[in-house]
Amino acid sequence: MTLGVASVMPQQTAKIGDLLRSGTPRFSFEMFPPRSEKDEATLWRTLRNLEQLGPDYVSVTYGQGGKTRDKTIETTDRVISETTLLTMAHLTAVDHTVSELRNLIGHFANVGARNILALRGDPPGDPQGEWVKCPGGIEHARELVELIKTSGDFSVGVAAFPEGHPRDVDWETGVRHFVEKCRAGADFAITQIFFDAEDYLRLRDAVAAAGCDVPIVPGIMPVTNIKQIERFAVLTGMVFPEDLAERLRAVEDDRDAIRDIGVEVATDLGRRLLDEGAPGLHFTTLNHSRSTRRVWQNLNGGKRGTRAHA
Repeated sequence: MTLGVASVMPQQTAKIGDLLRSGTPRFSFEMFPPRSEKDEATLWRTLRNLEQLGPDYVSVTYGQGGKTRDKTIETTDRVISETTLLTMAHLTAVDHTVSELRNLIGHFANVGARNILALRGDPPGDPQGEWVKCPGGIEHARELVELIKTSGDFSVGVAAFPEGHPRDVDWETGVRHFVEKCRAGADFAITQIFFDAEDYLRLRDAVAAAGCDVPIVPGIMPVTNIKQIERFAVLTGMVFPEDLAERLRAVEDDRDAIRDIGVEVATDLGRRLLDEGAPGLHFTTLNHSRSTRRVWQNLNGGKRGTRAHA
């Protein structure tokens, strides 16, 4: 496919919640809006490379603190109109009134985005700062789920936290909040990235025990940069396993070796999760596809995919 040339677009009406209940593992990739012309070229090169794998869907993030909201909308629109990729838009409640959120939801509907990941979002400027509700806005992610579901025929996803949400008083409270989001209308969930399959299985089983059968998709990111993953751990509260950290630090001056370890760990984790019945895998790419494609090929026997819903 030629960079910059629009692909022939199939119907963009497939619902991710339905795809994840099909019994066939689904693979998806997460992008973030570009911040410069160079970033934009990188993003589109990555999208075209991933498009050839036939992923079930891709998502476009809303940016920390909602800072890239205009670019999110622009990028989502362009991916929908110029590629064959089923596209999910991220939407956060940060600094938005209910009226503004309704307008954004209406815009996504108009351009054909029928799948939305509903997130409360992090406080602007300091992800670990105190959450302050926007005047005229909403307080909780479940309210955003309800708003989207009452605004049209959308499939709505929410976030899940296998290691617990850093703002919850305890793990059980996090499970309860998650179930509340699902009962508000969420059709599926995608987890924060993690490294221990047991954390995911514990969450999945606790949610099922609470009577909630919403598909929970594990979020995976192959490590390509030690400092980057350490920052992620600080910002999100994610556990960065010490044994993995030691392996990576032992080869910190060899980028290829770091990538090889990252691919190996992500492949092993992904295979275990799929063996345990996970409905699919959602890869955080950071707009680069080399390591992610290697993991995908390891898990799919080197074959290129064909989207089942296309």
